[in-house]
Amino acid sequence: MTDIENQRAGFAAIIGAPNAGKSTLVNRLTGSKVSIVTQKVQTTRFPVRGIAMEGDAQIVLVDTPGIFTPRRRLDRAMVASAWGGAEDADVVVHLIDAQSHIASEGREGTAADRRSAEDTETIIANLQATGTKVILALNKIDGMRRDTLLALSQTLFETGVYEEVYMISAANGDGVEDLKQRLARSMPKGPWLYPEDQAADVPVRVLAAEITREKVYLRVHEELPYSAAVETTSFEDRADGSARIEQTIYVERESQRPIVLGKGGQTLKWIGQKAREELNEILGRPVHLFLTVKVDPKWQDSRALYAQFGLDFDV
Repeated sequence: MTDIENQRAGFAAIIGAPNAGKSTLVNRLTGSKVSIVTQKVQTTRFPVRGIAMEGDAQIVLVDTPGIFTPRRRLDRAMVASAWGGAEDADVVVHLIDAQSHIASEGREGTAADRRSAEDTETIIANLQATGTKVILALNKIDGMRRDTLLALSQTLFETGVYEEVYMISAANGDGVEDLKQRLARSMPKGPWLYPEDQAADVPVRVLAAEITREKVYLRVHEELPYSAAVETTSFEDRADGSARIEQTIYVERESQRPIVLGKGGQTLKWIGQKAREELNEILGRPVHLFLTVKVDPKWQDSRALYAQFGLDFDV
C-alpha cells in the first residue's frame, strides 16, 4: 500500500471512431475484462470506468462509445456520452486505427476504412474547435512500416490538436506500458478513488447484460445488425452463495427472433452457456442464467434501457 500523501488519482477518457480498439485498450490497461470486445463497431454503449494502477497513481479509464455521425436516438445518446466523458476527464487519449486510416487513402481501403477515417476527421475538427489538448495513440501498428507510421504521425500532429504521439498495439500490448506511465503522470495529486484491487466501476446488473450482449454478437454478428439489446430483469443472491440472473434479449423484428434462438434453441443455448461461464469467473461464484428473447420494435425508445446504461434519453 502506498503512502496516501504520494497518491494520485484522476480520469482518462479514451475517445475514437468505432472499432478503433478502445475497449481492447481499456482491458489491456486494467489487466482484466472491463469492456466487451467484438468484431462489431459501436459495441460500447456507455462509459465503462476501468481502473488501472501504475505506481502511486490510480487511473480511472472512461471507455466511451465510438464517436460517429448519429442517425437515431440511441446514436445521439452514445455520441453525447462520449463527448461528455472527454470533457470531464483530466487527460484525453484519441485512439486511431492506423491500419484503417492508411488503407482509406489507397485503393485497398474498404468502405469501413473510409468511414473510420471520416469519423476521425470529425473528432479532430471538434477537438480543434474546443481547444482540447489530447494525447494521440496510433493503434493496430502490427506489421506496418515504420516510415508509414512516422508520416501518419507527423500529418496528424501538425493539426495542432495533440501534445504527444504514442504508437501502440492494444491487442498484444506493444507500447501500452509507455502510454500507461504517461497517463499516470497526468493524474492530479489526491487519494485514490477506489480500492486498489478493484478493476471497474460498473453495476453488476449492467456488466452481466453487457457480457451476454457480447456473446449475442459473437455468435450472430453476420445475421444480426445493431438491433439487439440485453436487459438484466432480475438479479437474486441465493442462500447457497450462487446468483440467479434473468435477462431479456430484445430484437426489433420478428424475423430476428429465430436468428437468436437458432435451430432447436441451440444458438440461445450457446449464448447462455458462454455468458454463464464468464459470469461464474468474474463473480467468483456459480451463476444460474435464464434468457428470454422478445421482439420490441421500439426498444431503442425505452427510457429504462437508457437508464441501465447511464445514457441520456433526451439528447
